[in-house]
Amino acid sequence: MIYLETARLRLRDWEEADLATFAGLNADEEVMRYFPKTLSAAETEAFYNVIVAEFKEFGFGLYAVDVKENNEFIGFIGFHHATFESEFTPCIEIGWRLKKEAWGKGYATEGAKACLAYGFNQLGFRDVYSFTAVINTPSSHVMDKIGMQFIRTFDHPRVDPSSPVHKHVLYHIDADFANE
Repeated sequence: MIYLETARLRLRDWEEADLATFAGLNADEEVMRYFPKTLSAAETEAFYNVIVAEFKEFGFGLYAVDVKENNEFIGFIGFHHATFESEFTPCIEIGWRLKKEAWGKGYATEGAKACLAYGFNQLGFRDVYSFTAVINTPSSHVMDKIGMQFIRTFDHPRVDPSSPVHKHVLYHIDADFANE
């Protein structure tokens, strides 16, 4: 099923055929440099299963993204239920992960803006959060571009305190602000 289309992107359900490319993306050290580690093929498959389960449970999730021009799968953009222990969780998180060949083209911003509009206008979200490692300035810039507001930094409870990606930035947007 296709959930959203933008000028250049199609956000859709996942297909098993996406797994090989997704595994390559998650194994790429450059793509995963702002995460605690790269993911093995088995870890990618487990993550894929979590994504599929969230779609079944909630009717939305991290959408598979294709470039319309060539039908190329480039990663995901969408929503996730963040449940780790924090004062702002559980919450709906917006996030993205694209293969490096798709970087610098505005795809994350384009897809995330469409997701926010869909989340607030069709899914009835009131609040959406996003967070990433402090050092992940490319994703923080996307958060700024899609109208999210920086709230604060925090120590991610699921990341080793000695890791350079332990300290995170937290962003937020609510339906009232998004629809101004």
